[in-house]
Amino acid sequence: MRIGEAPDKSLLDPIETASRDEITALQTRRLAATLRRTYECVPAIRAKFDAQGVHPDDFRGLADLVRFPLTAKADLRANYPFGLLAVPRDQLARVHASSGTTGQPTVVGYTRNDLEMWAGVVARTIRAAGGRPGMMAHIAYGYGLFTGGLGYHYGAERLGCTVVPISGGMTERQVQLICDFKPDILTATPSYALCLVDEFRAQGRDPRRSSLKLGSFGAEPWTAAMRDELEDAFDIDALDSYGLSEVIGPGVAGECVETKDGLHIWEDHFYPEIIDPKTGAVKPDGEFGELVFTSLTKEAMPVIRYRTGDLTRLLPGTARSMRRMEKVSGRSDDMMIVRGVNVFPTQIEELVLRVPALSGHYQIVLSREARLDQLEVQVEARSSSELDEARAHGASELAHEIKSRIGVSALVTVLAPAEIERSAGKARRVIDKRPKA
Repeated sequence: MRIGEAPDKSLLDPIETASRDEITALQTRRLAATLRRTYECVPAIRAKFDAQGVHPDDFRGLADLVRFPLTAKADLRANYPFGLLAVPRDQLARVHASSGTTGQPTVVGYTRNDLEMWAGVVARTIRAAGGRPGMMAHIAYGYGLFTGGLGYHYGAERLGCTVVPISGGMTERQVQLICDFKPDILTATPSYALCLVDEFRAQGRDPRRSSLKLGSFGAEPWTAAMRDELEDAFDIDALDSYGLSEVIGPGVAGECVETKDGLHIWEDHFYPEIIDPKTGAVKPDGEFGELVFTSLTKEAMPVIRYRTGDLTRLLPGTARSMRRMEKVSGRSDDMMIVRGVNVFPTQIEELVLRVPALSGHYQIVLSREARLDQLEVQVEARSSSELDEARAHGASELAHEIKSRIGVSALVTVLAPAEIERSAGKARRVIDKRPKA
């Protein structure tokens, strides 16, 4: 299916084409139940409600949600590991957690009903991307406490796909198995998908001649330029997906192959808001800010107005009735302030991909000399044969683009192919060596 084709409504869940009035009525009922159950079953959340002087009885419609307190990652860490559960611990069917590399890990529990719901929304996400029963799905997200691998695994099985649970890493073997098994679907972080492209070429194989038809990519912000890069490299449809473990994992929202115009949020399970990241004030649809979610059907660990840290805006539905979120442009906590200028990694990525001699691999190194911030962008030549050209002209071209479009001066260092650190999961884009305040 290509852009412009109408979706086959017989394949969709009825709620995907319901009227806005029907969606709003469903959300109102589910929100009221979630607020009440969370207040009754989670002492830490009840204390937050009480401190703000609000009670579940105060909720009479969606507009009333703004009266309830926001939740942040700090709340999960403060109640580590199971202090925010709304069910007894022995009712958990599974536990996932963040890596904890930036602090106390955040732990999320799931009941069996939660796992059923999760598989359903991931199946919906894969189907929206063009996946169909009988297709083979190559799952290159990491398995384990990270939600990506198992989330996509059970969603693909729910859709009726054949699953190849390869996980992350072993890139050389992944390429071999793609060539041998001939899967239709690739799921991975976009940065790791680019690593697979590099490995295809390193093995003397043309990635465009692989069996892959579509990719469902997420877990990190990526640009339209990266989409173009992956679609051209693999000759596939590259679709964005969105999720985070605190809300459910992958499957919160997915892009539709018919339009490729932002991610439709599965609003029957997740209610979105956009807030000003500094004040917490709710912004109207269409305005840019921080994405906030309230879960509507989670049993084990419902979340109330959870601050994702992701920056985007809400838009009307197109291919589906449910509202869309624009592709995430960055995170409020990923924003770098360099000599007074706000800079996001995705801005750098977009400019890197405009320079023909450079590949899509990059890393940003921040340092401070003589009280002034220094921005270095490390990039790779697209090939060894283009290294001299990239160093002679590509570096100055990229530095000029960064200065003229973002407004900061940058040192651009061009490295040989494969010199930048690779990751089988989320790419490490920023290394901040500046002294801490």
